Amino acid sequence: MGSIFCEASKYLMIVLFAFYTWSCFFVFRAKSKEGRQRMLRRQIRWMLLLHLDGYLVLLVRTGNYKIMLFYAAQLLFFLIIISSYHLLYEQSAQLLVNNMCMLMAVGFLILSRLSYEKAVRQFTIAVGSMIFALGIPYLIQKIRFIRRLAVLYGVLGLGALLAVAVLGQTSYGAKISFAIAGITIQPSEFVKILFVFFVAGMLHMSVERKQVAITTIAAAAHVVILVFSRDLGGALIFFVVYLAMLYVATKKPVYFLGGLASGSLAAAAAYHLFSHVRTRVVAWQDPLSVIDKEGYQVCQSLFAIGTGGWFGTGLTKGMPEKIPVVEQDFVFSAISEEMGGVFAVCLIMVCMSCFLMLLNIAMQLKDGFYKLVALGLGTMYGFQVFLTIGGVIKLIPSTGVTLPFVSYGGSSLFSTIIMFAIIQGFYILRETKHT
Repeated sequence: MGSIFCEASKYLMIVLFAFYTWSCFFVFRAKSKEGRQRMLRRQIRWMLLLHLDGYLVLLVRTGNYKIMLFYAAQLLFFLIIISSYHLLYEQSAQLLVNNMCMLMAVGFLILSRLSYEKAVRQFTIAVGSMIFALGIPYLIQKIRFIRRLAVLYGVLGLGALLAVAVLGQTSYGAKISFAIAGITIQPSEFVKILFVFFVAGMLHMSVERKQVAITTIAAAAHVVILVFSRDLGGALIFFVVYLAMLYVATKKPVYFLGGLASGSLAAAAAYHLFSHVRTRVVAWQDPLSVIDKEGYQVCQSLFAIGTGGWFGTGLTKGMPEKIPVVEQDFVFSAISEEMGGVFAVCLIMVCMSCFLMLLNIAMQLKDGFYKLVALGLGTMYGFQVFLTIGGVIKLIPSTGVTLPFVSYGGSSLFSTIIMFAIIQGFYILRETKHT
């Protein structure tokens, strides 16, 4: 009986996620505000049913009743987030709130299957992060001097990256984190936000050639430090975000094309200078030829995705533990294996919905500084999703980047929640002015 329930639940989760994903792209086609609100409320119900279904499967498969207490805590957490945004910020972007909760729900569910202890730690960090972030939209509306602190953002960001490069601990070949009282902190996740504010502040002040040159040198310094720390994914994200912000601020294709050319040269130089870059390229080009060494992780990822097929093996019925660092860099493979390719495609589409809405908010902002910040944060989110999933499916070399809201990683989760709260602040500010 239990196996029949688990098999039926697998398809139910796919259907619920498909309904949720469909509504992400059709909610704005509703003819009235009331119609949009009804669809957004249905989204919440679909999300909560999927969440419940997943944890009931874990209960049946593991027999661990503690997992339902953990589920109840998560349910309360999601309800508080949704109601808090509704009560505190009536003009908030409800679709962004729903998507954030859905992605975290999927993350908590797959982490509970992979490692209950890590799932609990991730949830604890999510609660603390959300308590902190709920006040950010209010501060965005009240504090206007943040645009004048560009130099401070740059100094703080460079200082933090240098400190990690010199004093940080090495993890999987990259020097990217500190350990304080047993808690690992990855400063580059927060420097990403400072970097966006720095670039936006500098380019908002002026887009004259001298100002662009100074900003470019400072941005390049961020990237160089990350490269020498062997944080290749972080360096690539910083580079692409800067190019996007520079092009939008200056509207000069020559800067964008020049940036792409210099980036290509830098990538070629990194390939010849750093052995870890060559290792990842080799693993990407032909992982089967080096399956015992560099290609093992990518091969196991592809095997997992292939094993899952369109509808997955079912929660706890796969073997994602064979993939090294599966909870962080390769969580998408675990989702594809046990929840199926259809579920994984829906996950990608929800991430795409977030990215498109972030860019839409950025394009509709009239304040130049806020527009650049929103654009930078939106580009950062979208490109990070691309790097993560692209590396998992062997579209591009793996860069060791986490999937926002889903992968295990406290610093990544905290910084992404802050990013979404900042965007919410901009959206609320814009909507308030329109009413």
